[in-house]
Amino acid sequence: MKVYEFGSADKPSIMLFPGTCCYWKTNFGHVLDNLQKHFYTLVVSYSGFDETEDTTFISELDEVQKVETYIKDRLHGNLFAAYGCSLGGSFVSLLVSRQNIHIEHAIIGSSDMDQASKWVAKLETAIMMPIFYPLITGKSGTFLKRVFEKKMNEGNDSSDYIKKFMDMMGLNSGIDFSFISKESMKNQFCTDLYTPVGEHIEVPGTTIHVFYAKKMGEKYRSRYLKHFSHPDICEFDLQHEELLLDADRWTQEVCVTRRIIVPTYGSFTAK
Repeated sequence: MKVYEFGSADKPSIMLFPGTCCYWKTNFGHVLDNLQKHFYTLVVSYSGFDETEDTTFISELDEVQKVETYIKDRLHGNLFAAYGCSLGGSFVSLLVSRQNIHIEHAIIGSSDMDQASKWVAKLETAIMMPIFYPLITGKSGTFLKRVFEKKMNEGNDSSDYIKKFMDMMGLNSGIDFSFISKESMKNQFCTDLYTPVGEHIEVPGTTIHVFYAKKMGEKYRSRYLKHFSHPDICEFDLQHEELLLDADRWTQEVCVTRRIIVPTYGSFTAK
């Protein structure tokens, strides 16, 4: 696991956690210039998903422990804020609930918070890997990629969302993702499903903000209320992680709208 650092260490810290099988640079590269104006910005690159390392993603808990060690060693055990994109929301939830480090503002980015028993998780993983692994690594043409490409060419709001989402996952980046092993992808996908994140999480001094994408469905609001006590649920009439695709608006919500930091952000004003 590596952590990439941007901006001045004198500013409040924010740590960003990528989504499932996402490359840190394509997941968050478009927001870094804005964020580091106000934050000491740290981006996690999971074990097995960084081309500069020869590592394997073992499990979600193993990776969380590595992050905890980093925060203790480099940040005295404290983060001002953390943002988890999709799967990254599980990481943020676990970091808060385990209480081995402290996060003042924990932001869950429209995570689905799917949970399953270990055998169901293994079954779902066995079904998804033959589709997902070639799609991400580009090792062969896949039916799913052709479906996405067809949707992108339809010229409507949905096609624009799909194109931007695929860009965020790095699928149109031209980057060779062959350094990601099938074992790392399988372990990440599977252990995220069966690792319990906790229920009614509440930690003194921590505010949990949820960026709830309403187009995902009402059941996700119910999940957030199950996992977190008194979360600050921020509603958006958007699809999964669609807010993050708009760098300026996402940064405005993180920096201003929820008053997580600075009362003004460039030309933005707080609501």
